[in-house]
Amino acid sequence: MHSMTLSQAIRDALLIGDKRAKVMKTRRLVRDYRLGRLTPVFDVTMPDHPAWPGNLDVRPPGQMPKRGRGGSERNRIALWHSLAHIEFVAIDLALDIVGRFGGQMGPDFIADFLAVAADEAMHFALIERHLATLGATYGDLPVHGGLWQAAQETAHDAGARLAVVPMVLEARGLDVTPATLERVRAQGDSRGAAILERILDDEIRHVSAGSSHFDALCRANGKVPEKHWKMLVKRHFRGSLKPPFNDSARLAAGLPREFYAGVA
Repeated sequence: MHSMTLSQAIRDALLIGDKRAKVMKTRRLVRDYRLGRLTPVFDVTMPDHPAWPGNLDVRPPGQMPKRGRGGSERNRIALWHSLAHIEFVAIDLALDIVGRFGGQMGPDFIADFLAVAADEAMHFALIERHLATLGATYGDLPVHGGLWQAAQETAHDAGARLAVVPMVLEARGLDVTPATLERVRAQGDSRGAAILERILDDEIRHVSAGSSHFDALCRANGKVPEKHWKMLVKRHFRGSLKPPFNDSARLAAGLPREFYAGVA
C-alpha cells in the first residue's frame, strides 16, 4: 500500500466542510504523521479557500451584527459563537501553513504547526461543547471572513504568513482573551473560564512558534526580524494594531515591545 503524502492528507482535511469530520480528520492526520504514516512530501497544491459548513453565513467584517457586552443568554451565545469561529478557522490556518510552506521550512516547522492544528481542533471541540450547554451550535449566527482573507493575502510568502497570522492575529488573542476571561468569570461560568485559560496558555505557544520560525527565516535570508516584520505587516495586514497589548504574554511568546510599539 502506498503511504499517503502529508500534503495530500492536509488538502483532504482542508476540503472537509463538516465541522466534526474536519476536527476528527485533523487529529488523525497529526497522529498519523507523528507515527510515520504520512511522508513529508509536498506534491499537491493547497486550495484557495477551505471548505466550511454549508449552513455557515459568512459576511464581510463590516457587515457583522454588533455584539452586546452584557451577560444575557443572547450575548453569551454570540461571544462563544465568535470564539468557535476563530478556532474553527484556526484549524484551517494551521493546516494550510504546513501544506503551503512545510517543504520550504522543514521538519521543525511542520511538527510545530501540526501541533498547533491539533490544539485548534481541540479548542474548537471544547467551545462547541460549551455552546451546546447554552443551547446553541456553530453555524447558528453569522460569521466574518476576515481571518481567511489574511491567509489569502499571504499565500505566496512564508514570512508574510508568519508575520500576519501568528504574530498579528493570534497575538491579538493574547491581548483580548484576559478581558474576556474576566467577563466570563464574572458571569459565574467557571467551565467557560477554564476553557479560555487553556486556550490562552496554548496561544502563547502558537505565537511563540510563529515568532521563532519567522526569526529563523529572517536570519537565513539576512534580514533584521523586527524591520522585516514591520514592512510585511504594513504591506499585508489590512487592519490596525491597536492597544492595549498584553506585553507579558507577548514577551513570553517571543514578541518584544519594540516589534509592535512603533507600528500601533
